[in-house]
Amino acid sequence: MILTVAFYTFVVFAGIQITYYLLFSSFLFKQKKRKHKTDQVPVSVIVFAKNSAAKLQENLPFILAQDYPVFEIVIINNDSIDDTLEVIDTFKKKHTQIKIVNVANNEAFWNNKKYSLTLGIKASKYDHLVFTDANSKPISEHWISEMSKNFTIKRTIFLGYEKYRNEKSFTNLLIRFENLIQAMKCFSFARYGSPFMAFGNNLAYKKSAFFKVNGYINHIKIRHGVEDLFIRDAATKKNSSFIVSEDSFIETDAPKSFNTWFQDLKIKNSLIKHYKFKHRFLLHFFTITKAIFYLLAIVLLFFYPWETIVLVMLTYFLIQFLVIGLSAKKLKETQLIFFLPLLEISLLLIQISIFSANLISKHIHWK
Repeated sequence: MILTVAFYTFVVFAGIQITYYLLFSSFLFKQKKRKHKTDQVPVSVIVFAKNSAAKLQENLPFILAQDYPVFEIVIINNDSIDDTLEVIDTFKKKHTQIKIVNVANNEAFWNNKKYSLTLGIKASKYDHLVFTDANSKPISEHWISEMSKNFTIKRTIFLGYEKYRNEKSFTNLLIRFENLIQAMKCFSFARYGSPFMAFGNNLAYKKSAFFKVNGYINHIKIRHGVEDLFIRDAATKKNSSFIVSEDSFIETDAPKSFNTWFQDLKIKNSLIKHYKFKHRFLLHFFTITKAIFYLLAIVLLFFYPWETIVLVMLTYFLIQFLVIGLSAKKLKETQLIFFLPLLEISLLLIQISIFSANLISKHIHWK
């Protein structure tokens, strides 16, 4: 009796996981062409920089080389202690479209990126904004064009894709795989009219969308979650969409160590509690059902006819492989497909360890 219940539970959870992956595939299909697109509007590119002298020298030329008629580059120097300001000044002398917003320490908003971005947005000349970071670079000279071409009176927020640089290490594979899964979630939720996150180094929106929700005021005291919490407040089914053409991609440095990335994941996980309830539920349910699916699979392989369990698992892996494979091809991460089962199980174990660590931390704090 118990084995029968466990088996049917296993099948149900396999079905739930397959349903999730089929839903995640929605962003792969062509979107309806929007009518009444704007012409090539003037754009302000907002670049956040903190102690980024070397990276600005490396990446800023790619922004300056954009094939776009009218744009300015607003560089926010967020209280840097290296040569960031000197590097920006050097570029500014040669390129008149660069504007510097030099943010000094503010006791009330110390080290607060949201405060610095607000100053950059207010200093920008144009109404259409495209955001990136000094550590990132567009992979195409048509990046601004791709990120801004679909603005309309109603469509005021666009989510872009940020990919990590490919390096030869298993940690880098894991980082890029987690980023790919996040992208699938991000764009599929947006496709269904329920956006919940954005890649902060590749995001576009109008000033009107920013000021309509009073910017970051609702979460200014929360240090992280600049983009996700803005999307929570500002993005709707009618005013937001996403761009996944290759020319729209931004490439950025991956975290240099497993520990750095692990801490980043903990921060991401802690932000979920600030999402809307439906997003919290759907995201947690995806992870929980996956964990239970694998746990039941391991147990049932020992106590139930293994041929049946293997058949269910092969069905799951086939659907997963197709969806992730097509997504990886679309987002130019095809290398990840060859390590799929290992990467998924590794990421799941990491997520479980983060969940457990947070539980222990809360318990100690409560005591």
